[in-house]
Amino acid sequence: MNFTYSRLFISLNWTTLVFIYLVVIAGSFVRISGAGMGCPDWPKCFGQYIPPTDEKVLPVDYKDIYATKRGKKIERFADFLDKIGFTEVAIKLRNDKSALIEQDFNAKKTWTEYINRLFGVVAGFGVLFVFVTVLRKYRSKKLVLLATINLIILVVQAWFGSIVVATNLVPWTITVHLFLALVIIVLQLLIVIEVSKTQRKQLETSSKIKSFVWIVLLITFIQLFLGTQVRESIDFLVKQGYSREYWINHLGLPFFIHRSFSWLVLIGMGYMFWINKKTDNLKIISTAFYLLIAEISTGILLAYADMPGLVQTTHLVFATILFGVLFTTIIRFKRN
Repeated sequence: MNFTYSRLFISLNWTTLVFIYLVVIAGSFVRISGAGMGCPDWPKCFGQYIPPTDEKVLPVDYKDIYATKRGKKIERFADFLDKIGFTEVAIKLRNDKSALIEQDFNAKKTWTEYINRLFGVVAGFGVLFVFVTVLRKYRSKKLVLLATINLIILVVQAWFGSIVVATNLVPWTITVHLFLALVIIVLQLLIVIEVSKTQRKQLETSSKIKSFVWIVLLITFIQLFLGTQVRESIDFLVKQGYSREYWINHLGLPFFIHRSFSWLVLIGMGYMFWINKKTDNLKIISTAFYLLIAEISTGILLAYADMPGLVQTTHLVFATILFGVLFTTIIRFKRN
């Protein structure tokens, strides 16, 4: 059954996609600003829907209160990990005393994290509205399946966000959080492409370019997680007191793989860009190439220049947008 989707519904899906990306961007800014624990509880912030601006309004023993609450949540999560077979991870989590260290109240960090959560709420309502609209008006089997899975993953992501806070930003939880965000981006992109298909022409190109796009997409996906590992290593080095000039020599294998893959992708993408210009001249391939150039440029600034933390956010933004563009390109390729 063919549906004619309203402009309002198409706009809702595009707006939802934009806010999902904004959540990723805001989350990255939270990370570089050290505001991840600006709100020690979840979903409220210091027990309030609108967080405080002054420490004076908090109980004198607020650190002990939230540390105790965190300890209970960590124990429940560790029990869950035990049940699904991750016993070693559960043991490490129980023995990680740093998870119970409560930070001093900082109004800037609190509101930075709070704004990040507001973006998450708007994106969440967008996914919910899409789901409800699909059930009420457009009961396409494909759309119902995509909207349902996306809503379920979003709920899981929201729950896991509380785990990230409860464990005081244990590194592996941040990686899982990013993975779930990418899944949500992929699902929302599939919905956007589906509802906009009457406005989208299929892309015709050579099998060689198709293969290159697949390879670059796979490496970009790996790069996103390697980048997270590199960021975790930098956080550790900062805690150990190492200054920027010592970072590269102490970052370990993930950094060197991350850097080498970047040049590998650049060579492959450059070759694909050259072939595309000579033959099909697809704009989306050129867009992906320019995004890659921007991503690598910010990566170089991060590695070798003493640049502001915002460059880290920009680096992630380019990477996630590139991932989305490559995924969209593959979906739009004409099947032979």
